[in-house]
Amino acid sequence: MKQILIVSFGALLLSTFLSFSRGVNRIAPQAPNVLFIAVDDLRPELGCYGADHIHSPNIDALAERSILFENAYCNIPVCGASRASIMTGIRPTLHRFKSYLTRADEDAPDITTLPGLFKANGYTTISNGKVFHNPDDSRDGWDEVWRPTGLSSRDYLLAENIRLDTAAGTRGWPYEKADIPDNAYRDGKMTEKSIADLKRLSEQDQPFFLAVGYLKPHLPFNAPSKYWEMYDTEEIQLPGNSQRPSDVPNQALHSFGELRAYNGVPPEGPVSDEMARTLIHGYYACVSYTDALIGDLLNTLEELNLDEETIVVLWGDHGWNLLEHGLWCKHCNYRTSLQVPLILKVPGKQGQLRNEMVEFVDIYPTLQQLCQLPDPGHLQGNSLVPLLDVGSRPSWKKSVESVWHNGFTYTSHEYAYTEWRSESDSILAQMLFDHRSDGDENINLMDGSENIEAIIRDIKSGWEP
Repeated sequence: MKQILIVSFGALLLSTFLSFSRGVNRIAPQAPNVLFIAVDDLRPELGCYGADHIHSPNIDALAERSILFENAYCNIPVCGASRASIMTGIRPTLHRFKSYLTRADEDAPDITTLPGLFKANGYTTISNGKVFHNPDDSRDGWDEVWRPTGLSSRDYLLAENIRLDTAAGTRGWPYEKADIPDNAYRDGKMTEKSIADLKRLSEQDQPFFLAVGYLKPHLPFNAPSKYWEMYDTEEIQLPGNSQRPSDVPNQALHSFGELRAYNGVPPEGPVSDEMARTLIHGYYACVSYTDALIGDLLNTLEELNLDEETIVVLWGDHGWNLLEHGLWCKHCNYRTSLQVPLILKVPGKQGQLRNEMVEFVDIYPTLQQLCQLPDPGHLQGNSLVPLLDVGSRPSWKKSVESVWHNGFTYTSHEYAYTEWRSESDSILAQMLFDHRSDGDENINLMDGSENIEAIIRDIKSGWEP
């Protein structure tokens, strides 16, 4: 009887402890949670990256408490392939991770995905919104996968756009300004679901990996009116390098077919200046809309007292061209398509700026190390953990690699070099930019100068682990 009473009293103490730990003064678990925020088509044109014309107060506030990587690059500038690379921790190649339709479970079927690693090690894993491009990709890595639905495939709410988007062979306009609440579009619904998940997850003792994937600012640029009203179309400046360059290979350019599929966009040639300003205006409005939703999500994390036991990583899957070099969309080897925002908040680490060259294949090993999970043995990036302490100066890679079809770009602090290769690995075309004097990449230096080959060798060797 005495033994039974001792066991019962111990159970009561444990129950009381667990109930207390779920309340306001919740005791942090041994393993940190992860809030994994993906934003589609988000370029690093944010207040925290020096863009004072952009209203992004919530991401900016996160950045102040985080490690912000000033020189982060995607490994491939298209959503499906970029996400497959991030979630597997392996690089695109000539024959792997190629398009927006890429599936990790087809291109890398034997690889343990990032959520799969967390799930196998006791985490609850939830995917809300667009995380993988295909919602059923690598499904066994998730406990739950959820995406909101809308009135049309491209989430329009205005009648004309819905009519166009649901008719055979047409799409709506590439933008929409609607007098609606924040939760009317899919991203708003997805944020509400994610907030509800945080509240539910805060009541459990199991750590979580919650991935939240925002669609905007992906085309079409649909946002509630109040975010459009943050900007004045007449004050929006077109980029100074809006003309198609003449000194780069044809492989460097494209006809931005993704945009041309929308109503009102000419089937060939440039868009009008008026439409260009409206498109840029719509992009900015979507950035601010997404920022507000992310703010709601992060506020909930704080209200639940989860922020000091949760790693937050925010990333945009690739850049986006807003008429630079006469281009729209992504799908190219220019910096505008390759450079990305990457913000990492780690409990106990101070906010700071890091200017090292980092790339998306570095995310997987970073989270694996921070959460002390076993190494899956296939990772091709470098953990960012040595960069997280203020003032640390570890030995680090000097350049990063990005791939678009057969174009391989190597970017360092000083240069960006791209070469297009044949199947037999011979070089078909090249371009080289000096970022010290030409950050907008307007002057191709492939002119045969004597030191060009030495520069190229140095850049290409710098990315290797």
